[in-house]
Amino acid sequence: MLISLFGAVESGVIYAIMALGVYLTFRVLDFPDLTVDGSFVTGAAVASISMINGVPPILATILAAFAGFLAGCVTGVLHTKGKINALLSGIIMMIALYSINLRIMGQPTLSLLRESTIFKQLESIWAATGIDTFLNGLLAMLGIEQLPGTWSIVILMIVITFVIKLLTDYYLKTDVGLALRATGDNKKMIRSLSANTDSLIIVGVGISNALVAFSGALIAQHGGFADVGMGIGMIIIGLASVIIGEALFGTKTIARTTIAVIGGAIVYRIVVTLALRVEFLETGDMKLITALLVIAALVAPKILSARKEKKRRMQKRAQLKMEV
Repeated sequence: MLISLFGAVESGVIYAIMALGVYLTFRVLDFPDLTVDGSFVTGAAVASISMINGVPPILATILAAFAGFLAGCVTGVLHTKGKINALLSGIIMMIALYSINLRIMGQPTLSLLRESTIFKQLESIWAATGIDTFLNGLLAMLGIEQLPGTWSIVILMIVITFVIKLLTDYYLKTDVGLALRATGDNKKMIRSLSANTDSLIIVGVGISNALVAFSGALIAQHGGFADVGMGIGMIIIGLASVIIGEALFGTKTIARTTIAVIGGAIVYRIVVTLALRVEFLETGDMKLITALLVIAALVAPKILSARKEKKRRMQKRAQLKMEV
């Protein structure tokens, strides 16, 4: 059980980077971007083919993020310059990326089991630190028998994810970031102040998909393969992470919202892992579980809000009767 939950947290932290990208488009820009399903695979494909051809893993991952940025920018251009509906722009780019990703990979699936990835390089260095022995020793003292093989991946990804979170917070508080947020809130108003909303949308969608592709590259290295179909339903996972995080942790400030998105991604992976341990559910039911989680996260806050409002009205009526 512990190993399953540990694996859920490990993958959840990686997917959190993708969720931050989804947050930028859906919440900050109010842009329903479906490019995510394609750019996630683009990141995995570019990183994988680069490493297979001898490119260092870190550089390959950066190239993957850049490829995702370009894909996002194209979506932004289709919407702003081509005057195509935002939703349709993302769908068009998602479909186009399927063929582009196949071209990049040369085949439907690429194996990275024999390649040197970021995580393999980290594990070789991490083993000499003795941190795994120390942490597993603490767990063993608590009577836990099943121990993680290595803590290197989860600790590295926590650091990387929180660095990206802090950079996102900082960016959204700069002049450009404030203009980006204003564009999502009221495009006509910010345009009346002579701001170039087209450029803001293009850059915003580009940064979003750069984060998505970066996450895709890391997931490919974590899983040991890249597959042309690994991005199917990724936008739903991103939305689920954002919605669950906002419902559980709140959205009072930018810093709190981004930490909520990260927490939502981890909670999502944990819930899915626990759900799949139920006997009558299978691995193929994961998309159904995701859909049910999103529905619950959307409906539950409204039900709770309605109950609070009803309770408040009843208290007010009771108070008025007492006064009379």
